[in-house]
Amino acid sequence: MELPGRRRRGRPQRRGESEESGDDETKRKSLNGEVEIDAQQASTVPEESPVDMDTITLDPNEEDVDLVHCRIGKIEGLEVLQKAKTLSLRQNLIKKIENLESLASLRELDLYDNQIRKLENLQALTELEQLDASFNLLRKIEGLDRLTKLKKLFLLHNKITNIANLEHLTGLHMLELGSNRIRVIEDLDTLASLDSLFLGTNKISQLQNLDGLHNLTVLSIQSNRITKLEGLQNLVNLRELYLSHNGIEVIEGLENNKKLTTLDIAANRIKKIENISHLSDLQEFWMNDNQIENWSDLDELKNAKGLQTVYLERNPLQKDPQYRRKIMLALPSVRQIDATFIRF
Repeated sequence: MELPGRRRRGRPQRRGESEESGDDETKRKSLNGEVEIDAQQASTVPEESPVDMDTITLDPNEEDVDLVHCRIGKIEGLEVLQKAKTLSLRQNLIKKIENLESLASLRELDLYDNQIRKLENLQALTELEQLDASFNLLRKIEGLDRLTKLKKLFLLHNKITNIANLEHLTGLHMLELGSNRIRVIEDLDTLASLDSLFLGTNKISQLQNLDGLHNLTVLSIQSNRITKLEGLQNLVNLRELYLSHNGIEVIEGLENNKKLTTLDIAANRIKKIENISHLSDLQEFWMNDNQIENWSDLDELKNAKGLQTVYLERNPLQKDPQYRRKIMLALPSVRQIDATFIRF
């Protein structure tokens, strides 16, 4: 659950979520699985009527084409956009990806928040570097074979059940598959360039099949069904690890993740802070909503001389009337305890 008042470097922090897809409010809600509109609520929302593309004026010299919330029902008539590098069709009424063959120079395509059921007809977009089809009705990852220059792929909040058909995307840097129906981490072996992987709010029960992701620096698997910390031994470049809202009972398996600067393991079932004394680069440690009882556990963090932020609220420790003072004495480098900055 997003904690109110949590701040990081002066701005709201969407913990462990990609920041480039969607507006802040939908991103916050999607992280917590709150975006689905039930049938009763949906029935009260008036259905918009699509407009004809002929009514929209297009500039043939425009490189960044923005057609957001225009009630477009069908992709057509875009042949004039020969110079377009980016095309945003977010928040429309589009049901099918089509008629994009003439936009071969396109670098970014944004189809966020439409009614698309299938990834198709993208084969001509061989220069595409970023694709966002978040908040649609997709059930499969498909139709991306020709997009070998793709660097960022956002498929947040669809109905995808399997990670598949990504083997050709060897240059992919960021993959966002949060808020889907994925149960198994798989088919990532060829994505050696992957830097950031977001799998929050799925149905994943095991950390596995990550061995080939040597360049991964950000891994987010919040709000899943993980009970054991494992399978991270090859992720030697990992800097940010987000595992809140799972069922983890023991901190373990981080021996090779010495570059970690952020560890979020909030809202699990952990009774002891242990096996992290080697994480000397740690700057942010989120352990709220667990079962930590002993102040001596904070000794595990003493080697992290640059530790700035700790979250320990809603642990048994917090009942101590000297809660904040004891944290400051144990960890003198800390500048923020829970949602409150320390005043000197």
